[in-house]
Amino acid sequence: AEMITSSGAVYTTENAGRNWKAQVKETIDATLNRISSSGVSGASYFTGSIVNEQRDSKGAYLAVSSRGNFFLTWEPGQDFWIPHNRGTPRRIQNMGFVRGDIKNGLWMTLNGGKLLVADSGVDLSSEEFPFTEANIKTGGYGITDVAWRTENEVWAVGGSNTMFVSKDNGKSFSFDKSANDIPGNLYNVKFLESGGWALGSNGLLLKYEG
Repeated sequence: AEMITSSGAVYTTENAGRNWKAQVKETIDATLNRISSSGVSGASYFTGSIVNEQRDSKGAYLAVSSRGNFFLTWEPGQDFWIPHNRGTPRRIQNMGFVRGDIKNGLWMTLNGGKLLVADSGVDLSSEEFPFTEANIKTGGYGITDVAWRTENEVWAVGGSNTMFVSKDNGKSFSFDKSANDIPGNLYNVKFLESGGWALGSNGLLLKYEG
């Protein structure tokens, strides 16, 4: 079993939880404090707290700053979390792994309804990532989550219950009116063995029917 804390500490157990072994030598806060006080030019850019962490199928993690001004990555075998500039003046809203695996790439949503996708071959220890902006017209509504249903079909959800679908692996999206007449916002979209689901405000739950 594996466990991660809100401060970025990662633990594993091999005896049903009786003993836990730390996988990271320091928490995210400790890493940020060390970088911010190291005298490195621009190090104060890496400040703030973490609001979410996401894990891929092989144990790699992404964590986004609560301010949306940077993100961090960690892979099994690394001693510390690695902070990365967002590479854009817009704030990060959310990030995730393409089809749940780092080997397939990363996606990043930004304020103003922007969506960036980095294809396969991403190196989490790299300072820069090969993100490409997707062709998606949201009318300024923010994108809160993105999920791949198949290798090429991608769904994105966001404010005012907006939904968008791509048939070309996230390069271009078109508007989907499935939730057009439902008030509120959509926050998550997931595709599991049991089907596809979108979770929204006021307890809204939508099921995908292909």
